[in-house]
Amino acid sequence: MTALVVAGSGAQATAAQTDPTTKATASTVPLPAPPVPSLSWTDCQGGFECANADVPLDYRAPEGRKITLAVIRKKAADQTKRKGTLFMQPGGPGNSGVDFVRGNYDDLPAALRDSFDVFGYDVRGVARSSALECWDDTRYTKAVTDAKGAPGPDAFGPALREAAEFNQACTDKSADLLPFVGTEYVARDIDLLRQALGEEQLTYYGRSFGTYIGTVYAALFPKRVRALALDGAYDPVHYANQPYSYDKPQYLALDGAMSRFLDWCKADQATCGFGDGDPRAAFEKLKRDLDANPVPTASGGLANGYTLVYRLMFNINSGKVIWPSFGEALRKAQQRDNTSFLLRPPSPGSFDFLVPNVVVECVDKDYPRDQALLKRNVTAYAKAAPLLGPAMAFGPPTYDHQHATACTQWPGERVSRYDGSYRAKGSKPILVLGTTGDPDTPYQDAVALSRQLDNASLLTFKAEGHTAFGRSACATDAVTGYLVDLKVPAKGATCADETQPPTVTPKVAPPGTTLGELRNGVDERLDRLGSLR
Repeated sequence: MTALVVAGSGAQATAAQTDPTTKATASTVPLPAPPVPSLSWTDCQGGFECANADVPLDYRAPEGRKITLAVIRKKAADQTKRKGTLFMQPGGPGNSGVDFVRGNYDDLPAALRDSFDVFGYDVRGVARSSALECWDDTRYTKAVTDAKGAPGPDAFGPALREAAEFNQACTDKSADLLPFVGTEYVARDIDLLRQALGEEQLTYYGRSFGTYIGTVYAALFPKRVRALALDGAYDPVHYANQPYSYDKPQYLALDGAMSRFLDWCKADQATCGFGDGDPRAAFEKLKRDLDANPVPTASGGLANGYTLVYRLMFNINSGKVIWPSFGEALRKAQQRDNTSFLLRPPSPGSFDFLVPNVVVECVDKDYPRDQALLKRNVTAYAKAAPLLGPAMAFGPPTYDHQHATACTQWPGERVSRYDGSYRAKGSKPILVLGTTGDPDTPYQDAVALSRQLDNASLLTFKAEGHTAFGRSACATDAVTGYLVDLKVPAKGATCADETQPPTVTPKVAPPGTTLGELRNGVDERLDRLGSLR
């Protein structure tokens, strides 16, 4: 873990802090210019170079306390043809940008590797950049082991108390960092890194939560945009300022994807092989059976109905190509076979991702503090999304739409959250990508973002699964042409080349999937792109 670095007194930052119940943010007041970090590159194997960048902990006091960010790059093979630096930003919040670049570089199209130095970094509070600490592994393990795939009618009160306990652990262990991990400060870090790399303008690919980071950057620094590709986009207004309006579509999108899988399973029982003609009823029964009688795992843990839901929530992002693997894994779960990848309890690798996922969103989002409103909403969402929704609504704080119980009680300051205009007036054209069956970032979010930005083009991928780049040759080519040559797809452009379900369970992981793990990769932290070139 990289520690916070003290450079001078932190008194300025302390004096500038605001009451946590106010909506004041850094963007509401003029900020003094921060110093540009100096990058001393060293070899870190495989042709990559690594460095550390010291940036202000609090941008209202840029000469005060610093936080050190871990960065990585791989230079373009032919520097005479180099167009600049491509910033690669993974999803999350919580995924490592260093691992994202290192793990996906070889699968990038040759045109990107030839045209750019490919660059990534761990954002503040994540991985090597002063990782946030809340629950330890033992406490998180207890939370996900005690959770249910089909929680009962009295689940709200315990969920609220458990979320408050999570919040207290964050305060106890990370109080100095909590106010400063919001996305406005992340975007300001990017602009300092841009300057440190000698780039006049930013070239950027962001996926999932990385689209929100890119959107905030464009809003703050529209004239500094060369090209921003935002894949699996967030509706920024709903995300930051109307979070219940953001959460509900995510519940529905996730359940919708699961429902379409079960419909396929019923229609193609020979390939799916789960459910004896009624896979929906079989799935509901399986959740209840696993809750009542968890399966011992090889590592000595227990897998229950919540484990099943948790694994489905992430793996369903891979789209139709993984559906036969779901059928096989569900059959194994019915047989209490703990080799099913859907019966792998969340591990410490997951927890490293989940802690910042919760904290950053609680800093970014302006949830009302009314607990009666919270109960009405999460209860309604669980009812509207019956396949996976109840486990999410009443489970512990883990991923995205499970954050409301924690965020409505969030005790910390939120001075680094962004709540300003998202127009990015005066920017160069921005490319937004949306996938029609996306279970994680609903397609309508991409439509909304393309309309909120002053100068944006929307590319639609007609498919199941999360994001488009690397999963669609059509979309991958469009993104590559845009980033390299600034070619913007025509208005109304669509791609429809999703890989269809194979007729048998694949023995080798299809592009963009790992079959047996979270979408975050084999160590449960790495966000994977597909291997289309």
